[in-house]
Amino acid sequence: MHVMAEDQSSTRRITFAEALASIPSPEGKRFVSLFTHGSMLVEIYAPRGTDPQQPHSRDECYVVVSGTGEFVAGDQRLRFGPGEFLFAPAGEIHRFENFSDDLALWVIFYGPEGGEAAP
Repeated sequence: MHVMAEDQSSTRRITFAEALASIPSPEGKRFVSLFTHGSMLVEIYAPRGTDPQQPHSRDECYVVVSGTGEFVAGDQRLRFGPGEFLFAPAGEIHRFENFSDDLALWVIFYGPEGGEAAP
């Protein structure tokens, strides 16, 4: 499996099955960092029960692989399902609520600390 290899120059593919098999981490965490390139960091995230995350210092994208629920971001509450894309700008309070037991997401952090400036 391609989990945070020292030399990722040849990594072009990480399957969802490989990613999901890496969680929980040895420390019991429900996310694992899988790949970096420049400012981009790719993780797999599969919360169970509650989503304890706090705002992040960089912009963050989610791609829902499995599961349904509600994405609370700022003052919005958005229902989501498989195949959908979700975004949280740096510093925004966000979390997943009322989600199914099979929730699993690709997470992509990118850009500078503090997030990119909106156009």
